[in-house]
Amino acid sequence: MKRHMRITGDTLTYLAREAIPRKLLAGLLMIGVLAASMPAEARPAPKSFADLAEKLLPAVVNISTTQKVEGRGGVEIPQLPPGSPFEDFFKEFFERNIPQERSSRKSTSLGSGFVIDPKGYIVTNNHVIQDADEITVAFHNKKRLKAKVVGRDAKTDLAVLKVKPDHKLTYVPFGDSDKARVGDWVVAIGNPFGLGGTVTAGILSARGRNINAGPYDDFLQTDASINRGNSGGPMFNLKGEVIGINTAIFSPSGGSVGIGFAIPSKVSDPVIRQLIKHGKVERGWLGVHIQAVTPEIAETLGLKEPHGALVASVIKGGPAEKAKIKPGDVILKFGKRKVMKMRNLPRIVAETEVGTTVNAEIWREKKLIIRKVKVAKLEDQGEEMAAVTPKQSKGSKKVKALGLTLSSITPALRKRFKFTKQAKGVVVLKVDKNSPAAEKGIRVGDLIDEVNQEEVSTPDHIEKEIQKVLKSGRKVVLVRVEGQGGGRFLGLRIDKG
Repeated sequence: MKRHMRITGDTLTYLAREAIPRKLLAGLLMIGVLAASMPAEARPAPKSFADLAEKLLPAVVNISTTQKVEGRGGVEIPQLPPGSPFEDFFKEFFERNIPQERSSRKSTSLGSGFVIDPKGYIVTNNHVIQDADEITVAFHNKKRLKAKVVGRDAKTDLAVLKVKPDHKLTYVPFGDSDKARVGDWVVAIGNPFGLGGTVTAGILSARGRNINAGPYDDFLQTDASINRGNSGGPMFNLKGEVIGINTAIFSPSGGSVGIGFAIPSKVSDPVIRQLIKHGKVERGWLGVHIQAVTPEIAETLGLKEPHGALVASVIKGGPAEKAKIKPGDVILKFGKRKVMKMRNLPRIVAETEVGTTVNAEIWREKKLIIRKVKVAKLEDQGEEMAAVTPKQSKGSKKVKALGLTLSSITPALRKRFKFTKQAKGVVVLKVDKNSPAAEKGIRVGDLIDEVNQEEVSTPDHIEKEIQKVLKSGRKVVLVRVEGQGGGRFLGLRIDKG
């Protein structure tokens, strides 16, 4: 599927030539979306939103930003047809004789925000004010004030601004987005297309959405009408509490199609408080690489249901290693919060105060154990991966049950694939097409270092572990693979040929 990307103002629009439901990112506008909720109790549709809108509109602001863009000034070269014999002549003449002075112009974009404190603190999306040289806030009473950035957080796409009030500011409180129920009424207010305070209403369509916008995705979804310019605007419940911050919409065409997303208040509130207090966000860090628990992996580990976060590898010197958490462990609970899905764990750990010690409930060798973990501070880290060109090796052996040709590590293979001196396991030399291994993404040059949580160093050792699985009546073998993407566990169904 071919995609085209168009960037306009505060909007990042992905347009797809054909819509594919499983590719939700095709058609994502990083502009303003909505999602919020209402109180825990169900309520009938109100006769009017007028009283609520009248109360809330003064707290919602329009945000305009300007960015200086360097350009060339002076007289422009005449536009001539391509291939014209005079084209080179005019170009040379103007460049030599007409001074081209450097100039600057201003690029303007629009977004939304809302006041959370009478002292002048305003919340919006980070992408609304990103790279701005000047930020101007326009209030409902037409007054305009210059704003400064207090703090910003790209991972959650949040930013806090500060103005010096010259009049009494109306502000709005945060509500509890956890109490919002699917089907509750919500109200969105923002600045679509720069038109100013606009009120729309809808229901909470879904919650816990992952749209691949960042590592802590947990969006609310709504069908309220949201368009370009709504980014950073609030989503209210019927009590007038902010339960979501408009952030993105799904739209193959660029307009509202009734699918919008908002950052829930349970995510945004603690981030905003840290930005106001410290100007930045400190997040907890566990020091593990994790992956999802698939039904096949759950079966091999003896879990009744595929839930939790499977530890693929442990970072040396990190909190997890110090707590003696091992690859192959499944983290089911961190502190008092259950880890239902793998993607829940990073957010839970990030929201844990740095320096605190919590109990991690772990599934290991078909038993529940507890490990005490002291949460460290997350630092931005980068990593480099090198691709290798595979070659065959003498002494290789084909393991038909997995559809793999394997070899023990030899000095020649260690050099060819650039393995470290500490690398252990069995090298993948060939992957059969349509094999269980190919379906799971195993590649030539990967290392298999564990089978059924037993270390392996030869192809024969792997075959013995497979026979153990078959004798037990199971049809899935758990292998740990080290590859270009790091370590991961895979549940492979055994092909008896």
